[in-house]
Amino acid sequence: MKSLFRPFLMLVAALPLVLAACGNKEPEQRAAFTQFLQTRIVDKPGVRVPKLTDEEAKSFGDYASQYAVITDFNNGMNASVKPLSGIMQKGAIRSLNDLLARREDLKSVQTSLNDMSTALKAQQEKANAARAQLKQPDDLKAVYDKAYEKTVSLPADTFRDVLPQLNGTFDIALKIADYYDAHKAQIQTSGSTITISDPKVQAELNQMLQDLNAQSKNVQQAQTRWQAVMSGR
Repeated sequence: MKSLFRPFLMLVAALPLVLAACGNKEPEQRAAFTQFLQTRIVDKPGVRVPKLTDEEAKSFGDYASQYAVITDFNNGMNASVKPLSGIMQKGAIRSLNDLLARREDLKSVQTSLNDMSTALKAQQEKANAARAQLKQPDDLKAVYDKAYEKTVSLPADTFRDVLPQLNGTFDIALKIADYYDAHKAQIQTSGSTITISDPKVQAELNQMLQDLNAQSKNVQQAQTRWQAVMSGR
């Protein structure tokens, strides 16, 4: 007599094979994510943060959320940095008279730069906190760390170094404006011509103008460094 349980036992025996066939996809997902980070970010010049296609996100599985730590930071950083061009145009100084007439604009620019620095610091701290919570095998972690350094830590740290240089320029400019106000009696301006009757005042004002020029060069160097980080050139 045939056993009624035999088909059932055969089904049970086959079940682990079926489960194994549809089981853990993590190694494949990790390999796909690691290759993406290496070839699309680490090996590319400059800061490159590609948007994932639906197919790529699917192939990464849960690791797609780890990539979001990088993309969320870069979206926030880009939003913070975007107004910089307009801010710098507002703070452009073309002459001493221009400086004296637009003192409030310079103070407003400094406030905007300070707000930008605060926002960027908060975004970096948020990304670092999220990064610290990630669970990663060693092989993935090694590549992810390189990608994170290139797309989060380095651009954030570099830009936050640029901002004090910019602010330093406006500090000196406002100092010059204050000095001018305190020595109006010794300084005469006619168009772009400045005449100073007191040699001491002339020497002190010349020194401040030299400091402003030197600080402007520091700003140019900082901006060049920022552009090199972003472009890889």
